[in-house]
Amino acid sequence: MNNRASRAPLGTLTPGHISPQLGVPAHIKRPEYLFHDGPEIVTASDVKTPETIERIRIAGTIAADAMYEAAKIIAPGVTTDAIDKVAHEYMCDHGAYPSCLGYMGYLKSICTSVNEVICHGIPDDRPLEDGDIINLDVTAYIGGVHGDTNAMFYVGDVDPESKLLCERTYTAMMRGIKAAKPGRAVNVIGRVIESYAKRFEYGVVEDYTGHGVGEAFHSGLIIPHYDAAPAYATTIEPGMVFTVEPMLTLGDIAWEQWDDDWTVVTADRSRSAQWEHTIAVTEDGFDILTMPSHGQCSPAMPAAPTH
Repeated sequence: MNNRASRAPLGTLTPGHISPQLGVPAHIKRPEYLFHDGPEIVTASDVKTPETIERIRIAGTIAADAMYEAAKIIAPGVTTDAIDKVAHEYMCDHGAYPSCLGYMGYLKSICTSVNEVICHGIPDDRPLEDGDIINLDVTAYIGGVHGDTNAMFYVGDVDPESKLLCERTYTAMMRGIKAAKPGRAVNVIGRVIESYAKRFEYGVVEDYTGHGVGEAFHSGLIIPHYDAAPAYATTIEPGMVFTVEPMLTLGDIAWEQWDDDWTVVTADRSRSAQWEHTIAVTEDGFDILTMPSHGQCSPAMPAAPTH
């Protein structure tokens, strides 16, 4: 891609002002990590019963619907704080607690990662600009379980290189999901993702991974998105529930963290993209638990979605 206009610009993001934490109606059940210091207490198995899987699907659908409802207002001049508020209100209106809110001290209800932000961007008062790309990461807690998803969205007129990064990251996620079959090691997921990403010379972030999810927001199960073999050789079993959420970059995978202790950006300020689904492993494949209820899809998906 030699045409200068087709190339993605390097990032210039700086932290904005973070507004006060939003409230959640008292009748909505809170996750256990809000009632003690330190990380959440994980006791449940990563292999779930059919009943638990259906509860995770309910949470995952609410998360996906909240994400797409919030995405409707994405446009130049809109703040990520405003996007967060829409997702927050949608989850609360549907009886779900926004899992991010208060998790390990996080102040907002979703993560909004723009351009060079790899993950964990905190919604603030920075207006989105024409040509930005943004990831919305939404997790809902209801029925005693979490459903976790994220997707990429375009802000106005986006350059071709950024669009291809977003589309190919989606395809990488789906290839990883399709590799998740009983009897295989979880590291096969990352092997498939990295093999695809390297075709385009994309960086594959290694330090942030997929994870078990359900009764816990993050269980101890780790799903790397790079070829980590022979490490991470946990055998995939029917009933396992976890996320697949690759983060690919247009440059290097080295990262820096802002002073807010959350926002992770590429050290070279190249753009980054991420997609995420929560899946349940079946006897012969997978079941995506974070599909939206009304068939919404992001314009950042490939023209022919693979699910």
